[in-house]
Amino acid sequence: MKEMMIDGGGKGGGNGSGDSPSRAGTGNAEGAAHAAIVHDPKASRRAVIAASTGNALEWYDFTVYALFAVYIGQNFFQNENPTVQLMASFMAFGLGYVARPLGALLLGSYGDRAGRKAALTMTIMLMALGTLLIAIAPPYAAIGVGAPLLIVCGRVLQGFSAGGEIGGATAFLVEHAPPEKKGQYASWLQASMGISNVAGALVATVVTTIYTVEEIGEWAWRIPFIIGLAIAPVGLWMRKALDETPHFKLEEQRMKAAGVVRKTPLLQVLRECPKQLATGFGLSVLWAAAPYSLIIFMPIYAQKTLGFTASQAFTASLIGNLFMIVCCVLAGTLSDRLGRRAMLRFGAILLLVCVYPLMMWLQASHTTVTLVIVQSLFCAMIAMFVGVAPAALSEIFPTSVRSSGMSLSYNTAVTLLGGFAPAILTWITYTTGVAFAPALYVMGAAAVALVAISTLPDASKS
Repeated sequence: MKEMMIDGGGKGGGNGSGDSPSRAGTGNAEGAAHAAIVHDPKASRRAVIAASTGNALEWYDFTVYALFAVYIGQNFFQNENPTVQLMASFMAFGLGYVARPLGALLLGSYGDRAGRKAALTMTIMLMALGTLLIAIAPPYAAIGVGAPLLIVCGRVLQGFSAGGEIGGATAFLVEHAPPEKKGQYASWLQASMGISNVAGALVATVVTTIYTVEEIGEWAWRIPFIIGLAIAPVGLWMRKALDETPHFKLEEQRMKAAGVVRKTPLLQVLRECPKQLATGFGLSVLWAAAPYSLIIFMPIYAQKTLGFTASQAFTASLIGNLFMIVCCVLAGTLSDRLGRRAMLRFGAILLLVCVYPLMMWLQASHTTVTLVIVQSLFCAMIAMFVGVAPAALSEIFPTSVRSSGMSLSYNTAVTLLGGFAPAILTWITYTTGVAFAPALYVMGAAAVALVAISTLPDASKS
């Protein structure tokens, strides 16, 4: 049964669900059944906590690699030029993203077939395995070329895992949420990534404050990865203790009653939802480019291009991400009242108009206060968009292919424009001297996102 996309989060607290009865083509019986689901508030809160905690643990492992890319480059990529070392380290970081579409295809499809809970349990296990490889890998001086290969293998495992996380976690949150709070619930996906950034920046600040540069380069850079390994079992336990989402259970019952054999979700979404995939990709361009350019890359940019110390850069990242957490939830909540499209457009225009002037200010004023203010504003503006994007993207796709559709559209954009962004921006800055490269990169992505937003139907007309 082919389902058409809608813009959720109707004004006045209307139903923001992708399973709304008003959705064209869904069918009255199925739409009414989804609308009639009674959500247990306690179960919904447990779902938010478990999904967000597990997601934060996963993205913590991703974040600390970027924060300690300089030291990883020194240990595993042999070259006398520090910039080349950093680029090689970021290339390994980017290679993890090559595995993301494969993870999106396989884990997203698995989540649509076996359930959201099963897929999310698998993703956190794979992420922990990848982190273990990075944490214990001997340096190049000890085993030669095998050292960078271990790092790449660890990154590929992390990337494969992350490829299935975004679609599975968002579907899990949206399908556990009351209809009038889907934007708020889904916003915790991106807020939990902010929490992981805070945790990563906090650990990085402590490590760079306690240990000398020599100690960090020799062994202390491994501490953040070991911490991630130590807390991974907590996220695994929380996810295993959860119930499957009521929407997925209802979909299973509906298909069984109708005698329908479940199709391969990947083939189904490619065949039936090409427009939804294109729109999802367009939204995900900015969702990918902005955080990786202005949050993940900024601590390294602040050190290598602007001359700040590691401690200053990580402290600014820590404070900025606190703003991101709050603003993500605020944006998601507002989208339940004002509509997804209005909030997405607001966030994209903010980034298009304000990023370049803020970057100019930072270039002109190399003070810690300026760095903290600019980083905080970057995070707040990004949150206005990415806090709404998970709910908007989930509502484009029907329940039967939601995890696959989200994972595929988002991870394709992240692979092309997010994962390699630090390496690309490092190369542009080093070879051309263009210090505003991150701002220009995000402005281009914002323009693409605005085009995609214009294809979303107006909630007031749905």
